[in-house]
Amino acid sequence: MRLLPPLLTAFLVGTTAAAGAGLNPGLAALYRIDPGAASRSISPENFTGQKGRGGMATQGTGQHAAGELGRGWKVSPSVVIRAGTTFTLADIRGPGYITHIWMTPTGNWRHEILRFYWDGETNASVECPAGDFFACGWGKYCQINSLAVCVNPGSAFNCYWPMPFRKRARVTLENIGEKDMVLYYQMDYTLAKVPGNAGYFHAQFRCQNPLQTKGLYTLLDGVRGEGQYVGTYLAIKVHSSGWWGEGEIKFYLDGDTHFPTICGTGTEDYFCGSYNFENHETHKYQTFSTPYTGLARVIPPDEIYQPGQRFGLYRWHITDPVRFKQDLKVTIQALGWKAGGLYKRLQPDIASVAYWYQKEPHAPFPPLPGLNQLDGH
Repeated sequence: MRLLPPLLTAFLVGTTAAAGAGLNPGLAALYRIDPGAASRSISPENFTGQKGRGGMATQGTGQHAAGELGRGWKVSPSVVIRAGTTFTLADIRGPGYITHIWMTPTGNWRHEILRFYWDGETNASVECPAGDFFACGWGKYCQINSLAVCVNPGSAFNCYWPMPFRKRARVTLENIGEKDMVLYYQMDYTLAKVPGNAGYFHAQFRCQNPLQTKGLYTLLDGVRGEGQYVGTYLAIKVHSSGWWGEGEIKFYLDGDTHFPTICGTGTEDYFCGSYNFENHETHKYQTFSTPYTGLARVIPPDEIYQPGQRFGLYRWHITDPVRFKQDLKVTIQALGWKAGGLYKRLQPDIASVAYWYQKEPHAPFPPLPGLNQLDGH
């Protein structure tokens, strides 16, 4: 019996598993035709995503600009979401997958709360400020060049996390601020069968300004069920001088109590860097953005080890998801140095987003922080 080369075997297994799924698995199986799948897209030019119903608007934010050209010429490219109101971005009947989200919101990104509801649930599976969801927690454009999230000039948020649903997907954006906002957006999805082992996408935002439990921050807790942890975004503002990232990340899986199953060796190590992210030629922090991980933001960029500096980091567990069967808790230490070569517990401002997939139902999320906490960061 002739054995196939390992890479070819992996390719064939991957493409066979993807056949008929309706979800684009990437270049390896992009050529496969799935007769049961249908492409749809929701935007202000087609709020329902119905076939053959795009570009039909006669009123909208582009109505004046299209006055000489008429219907079909960008009459409704965006929406205005009034202060204190919630707008439904999408309400889709399944089964299917959300495959790509693009949006460019104006205003304060911390005041714009994204929520995703799967299959008629009333407790959102995603609840997160828009900027942080797209790894931009500091309210300013920051290029992200990764597989799961891309942020492009001038403030274009893109998400490629696959999001399966079986009956219904509802996505809303709440403007909790005092000013109206304008939103251009497009949500691409595929109507297709969903495998029985597909988990539902979740994302949870947390923040503390400053950290209340000195030296220890909880990224995620109270998760019950079966699934896998797939990503972390961290926005941190330090209040002391020196290096702030000695802290270890810890994953408590399936009944772990005092000690975790997975324990990292340092903050920059978890985000796949080393030695303080310092460029040893310039003696400044070295930003980077790669498919799986990045230190995409340092404010101000021309200083190092200074109080008040702010950082934005992401880590996607695309090839190495952290799998759990019953429960999950994730913590990270805020740890620096003091005299004598001893560790020092720190109290920075921290905001985070944890991303994971799990079987429903999920446990209710903690209440979203109020405006003072959101703005305090």
